[in-house]
Amino acid sequence: MLRTGAPWRDLPERFGPWSTAWNRFRRWTVAGVWARVLEALQRAADRDGRLDWATHFVDGTVVRAHQHAAGAAGGQDGEALGRSRGGFSTKIHLRAEGGGKPMAFVLSGGERHESRYVEALLSRGHVRHSGRGRPRARPRRLVGDKGYSCPTVRRLLARRHIEAIIPYRRDQRPDDRRHRPFDRAAYRERNQVERLINRLKQCRRIATRYEKRAAHYLAMLTLAALRLWF
Repeated sequence: MLRTGAPWRDLPERFGPWSTAWNRFRRWTVAGVWARVLEALQRAADRDGRLDWATHFVDGTVVRAHQHAAGAAGGQDGEALGRSRGGFSTKIHLRAEGGGKPMAFVLSGGERHESRYVEALLSRGHVRHSGRGRPRARPRRLVGDKGYSCPTVRRLLARRHIEAIIPYRRDQRPDDRRHRPFDRAAYRERNQVERLINRLKQCRRIATRYEKRAAHYLAMLTLAALRLWF
């Protein structure tokens, strides 16, 4: 279903009744099974030294919503649907670790600006240790494009002692007394998150949103992330 984007009723008979598959998917979504599996995989990668905490990347991408995605009770705002230049859409905000693997996701309407969701991305993707101690939560550096260049984001990162690798816009003049030299080599690695978005959108159910409920679309997005971690 994730790969083809087919309707649930078109599930091949060899997988059993479609309603059984759908109900199990829905129950496991409500129970948080997919999120717990992702956390376990990230914890195992961190234990083996395969999770890069030096530099993380943030970005957002707009996904066109199918007409069948409309109509859920609660309205479009509650289900991360909106209107952008691309039309009826959802925006995926994501954070990737240094190796290009997904760490956290947040959904919003397609017209929402990426800079509003940096704090939400940093509050997710915590990795617990096998022993005592608080979960590891923040990287040393965060890389983003000019869309993240705003005072609120820079203050947020400064409070959390995270170095901001974010270029200034032309209309912004940084204070030379506080401004660090821009790390262009680190910024060039931002293609890691762009390539991650391309890999996620190879799943047709991610490239187009069919789910009415944001929780169900987020579950499909988590399943796509699990494939990459596996």
